[in-house]
Amino acid sequence: MKSNITATDARRHFFEIVKGATEKHQIYRIQHPKGSVVMLSEEEYDNLVETLELQAVPGLLKSLNRSVNQMNDGETYSMDEVFGDS
Repeated sequence: MKSNITATDARRHFFEIVKGATEKHQIYRIQHPKGSVVMLSEEEYDNLVETLELQAVPGLLKSLNRSVNQMNDGETYSMDEVFGDS
């Protein structure tokens, strides 16, 4: 969920915004006459960066789609078939 607030309101409610971002995973777009900024939890930021890094891997999306299609078509192997009885 993304909330739009002014910089004045963000200053006034700073600790509530931090709590909302960290505990409720809310994302805030803070508007100022000179531009807007986004506040989100460090966890959300790290997840976003990781997603972007994975999307930058050449061929990864194509490989994932191929794997999903293979699973949907039943073209999979059990753990025992792959690794044998332990």
